Amino acid sequence: MPTKDRITVVGAGQMGLGIAHAFAVSGHPVALVDVNAGQLEKARSAIFGIIDEGVKRGKVDASVRSEAESLLSFSDDLAGAAPGSALVVETATENIGIKIQILETVASAVAADTVIATNTSALSITELAAAVSNPGRVIGMHFFNPVHKMKLCEVIRGLQTTDETVTRTRAWAEAIGKTHILVNEAPGFTTSRMSAMLGNEAMWMLSEGVATAEDIDTSLRLAFNHPMGPLELGDLTGWDTRLSVLQYLHQTLGEKFRPCPLISKMVKAGRYGRKVGHGVYRYEDGQKVVSSGLRPF
Repeated sequence: MPTKDRITVVGAGQMGLGIAHAFAVSGHPVALVDVNAGQLEKARSAIFGIIDEGVKRGKVDASVRSEAESLLSFSDDLAGAAPGSALVVETATENIGIKIQILETVASAVAADTVIATNTSALSITELAAAVSNPGRVIGMHFFNPVHKMKLCEVIRGLQTTDETVTRTRAWAEAIGKTHILVNEAPGFTTSRMSAMLGNEAMWMLSEGVATAEDIDTSLRLAFNHPMGPLELGDLTGWDTRLSVLQYLHQTLGEKFRPCPLISKMVKAGRYGRKVGHGVYRYEDGQKVVSSGLRPF
């Protein structure tokens, strides 16, 4: 069996561990990199938890666990882990300065033909690519949370992204079982632009007292067959991330994306969502706590 391409994933948060899992269970050697050793250990536990749950449900062969153990490595040294990779995917926070620093480190450590992908949900691929040599190898790979359940991957080409980079990236997306769409770079791409608008409007309605959070979410689930309401989705995504995206879209696309002040208040209060146990809703052990139906603000 031919050796599959080596992949490096930068950032061991929810998205990074999901992407690392997807490549590892598809037979790729994967290095997951994060400066926080504690976060790496949490990611390791979460990845094998996903695999074990799949085995328990009969959806994953038991041999996948041992194979993943042999394919996955964890490191706090990006410059040491990235060399030899055919693809590097960064999943850092939605801060263009931080992402540029990571891409500069990656570009100096890998071969000239290594594809450098960013999992940004809204930022400019072209601007990020300008920070590295050979910007034609930089592309967007926008995955969705949770990665092991969500089928879509947006493949986003910047101004200088080459056809070869697009072709290779589409092949990797297909190899890990994702349906991909090709997007010519625009603020928010397709999904983030629509989701940000929907979530922002839901927060405006909540702040105006139009309906409770539960009823707003129920309306989207039952009237439009969405699997999750916009406020539940914001809690899952993280309101800090959602605010960063809205601020960028407001800057680039205008007033219709001005963030609802309630989102800013929540972020200032540290109520980011499920990852901290409190957003629009409260969570215990990752599960939403049933509320009284009253507005939580």
